[in-house]
Amino acid sequence: MSLAERKRQLVRDELTEAALKLLAFQGFEATTIDQMAAAAGVSRRTFFRYFQSKEDVIIEFLSDLGRQLSHGLSTRPPTEPPAVALQNTLRVFTDTFWEHPEKSQRLAKVTMSTPALLARYLERQVTWRATLTTELATRMDVDPGTDVRPAVLVAVAFAAFDTALMRWVEQGSTTDLNALLAECFATAFPG
Repeated sequence: MSLAERKRQLVRDELTEAALKLLAFQGFEATTIDQMAAAAGVSRRTFFRYFQSKEDVIIEFLSDLGRQLSHGLSTRPPTEPPAVALQNTLRVFTDTFWEHPEKSQRLAKVTMSTPALLARYLERQVTWRATLTTELATRMDVDPGTDVRPAVLVAVAFAAFDTALMRWVEQGSTTDLNALLAECFATAFPG
């Protein structure tokens, strides 16, 4: 990366962090773009250089995590059963959330309870599912166009993940999200 690119990335990261913190603790509707920009020490105009809307702050954060999913699945041991590999891959999210549990839990709650954000999250999830289906099919040495197993396994894995996430939001940030994920996977993939 050039120096200019590193500077842009630093501004984007600082803006993202400040905006996510505000959204987590003030809520989506109560947080303005001007507040996000001010919290990061940038102008409103600078905010719009990096994000088209305040929804994009959360969605881009999730997208960054989503990009790690395919890589995460491709690096899992080849002998790992598909369900275990998917559970460990989805820990990209849970481990990131656990770094800042209170903020992450609040952001998850904002995302799940704001229709526009939930729709954008589910839209992103469609892309993640397709990517993971292709990667899982490669691991299973099957054609994802004719064999439905990879797509079904990925869909069930995301259902387990979403269930764990919703329970975590309901129960509070002190609950172990990885334990909830393990419980949901054990239910979805018995034995």
